[in-house]
Amino acid sequence: MVGQQIDEKHYGQGIGSVPVMDDAELFRQLLDDPSHDYRLFRYGDVVEGEVMYVGRDEILVDIGGKSEGVVPSREFQTLTPEELGRLRPGDRILVFVLQPEDQAGQAVLSIDRARQEKTWRRLQEIFEAGGIIEAEVVNYNKGGLLVNLDGIRGFVPASQVVAIRGGDEVTKQADMARMIGQRLKLKIIEINRHRNRLILSERQAVQEQRDAMKAQLIETLREGETRRGRVTSIADFGAFVDIGGADGLVHLSEISWTRVKHPSEVLRVGDEVDVMVLSVNPEQRKIALSIRRTQPEPWMQVASQFQVGQVVRGTITQLAGFGAFARIEEGVEGLIHVSELAGWRVEHPNEVLQEGDEVIVKVIRIDPARRRIGLSLRRALEVPDEELEALLGPEAVAIKQRLIERGITPYAGEGEEVSEAEYDSEPEGDEPTAEDGGDT
Repeated sequence: MVGQQIDEKHYGQGIGSVPVMDDAELFRQLLDDPSHDYRLFRYGDVVEGEVMYVGRDEILVDIGGKSEGVVPSREFQTLTPEELGRLRPGDRILVFVLQPEDQAGQAVLSIDRARQEKTWRRLQEIFEAGGIIEAEVVNYNKGGLLVNLDGIRGFVPASQVVAIRGGDEVTKQADMARMIGQRLKLKIIEINRHRNRLILSERQAVQEQRDAMKAQLIETLREGETRRGRVTSIADFGAFVDIGGADGLVHLSEISWTRVKHPSEVLRVGDEVDVMVLSVNPEQRKIALSIRRTQPEPWMQVASQFQVGQVVRGTITQLAGFGAFARIEEGVEGLIHVSELAGWRVEHPNEVLQEGDEVIVKVIRIDPARRRIGLSLRRALEVPDEELEALLGPEAVAIKQRLIERGITPYAGEGEEVSEAEYDSEPEGDEPTAEDGGDT
């Protein structure tokens, strides 16, 4: 009690030995007593207080003012029924000062606004730190998704959502409707507390996470190792494969041992493939991969599969000024030099052949070291039908007949006999090698 804290020198002798104290001194003691201190508040203050009473229509909270503050029911709407049921007198809770003092002398408080203010401050810190947050999609509008962050409504533009495809407005709206209830990793790209504006991006969050994963992956990758990956995109020059958080490039020449004009001929987005790590560039953060080098090299078996003089079926894969390339085995192509196309002079292979044509050819040269096979169309056409059918079946005879009907014959026309000396017998420097994406 105050009287117990007053020094005896302030007491006088009264009737019946009752101490008497000066009024001015008593007032000073009352002012100095810490138990009579109270704080002054302003609108917007966020303070922690002690719950004194929990009712259906209000919650009373002691925040150190002249009297207990009141939280009207409209200001604790964000409390779930479970949270409200667990709230007891003596609990500590954060509140926002809406009105320092009403007509009854009580401060009017808000739990909802306190939660929002706390969330805004946390979001501002995350924004300044460049962090990534997670939020649930609660709705959508014409422009994008609406997400909830502890009572704060955020907006994710449709262009910043990974799963939203291009196309017409109906498709986009359907995509967004399906995302309600999903939780997304998001990056804050704009925050304005006073305008109640919060803009977020899933694309940036995903990209930053992938960049971080890629940097970590690059540190562990080793050239020559094989990894399992998934094709994520296809371009004219190759395919990108995700190998566990980072995309590497499989160049067109590294997709298959067979000549491939475009990756889409053999790959689709989503395909699971084995790849070999060819090189890793930490500075440029690039990873070069190969699919074909995880597969047996066809040329290892060429010497045992083919012999000079053998007649085989093939498919024309490419035409060049010096001849035509024909695939005679998966991953193995040979060159039909222009001098070996017909018995008469052919200026360019496109005079007699087209890419995709089926042909019969005779093997005239094998050079495993240079990965080259020389083929002859005109010499294969000289093989009698009976022999050809015995070697390759009736379909080979039909192919021969189609080629002859097209005008390709092994014999020179009248006055058209041409000696092999008129042609370069071996096109040095012009014929693509396997490393250049040529003979493979």
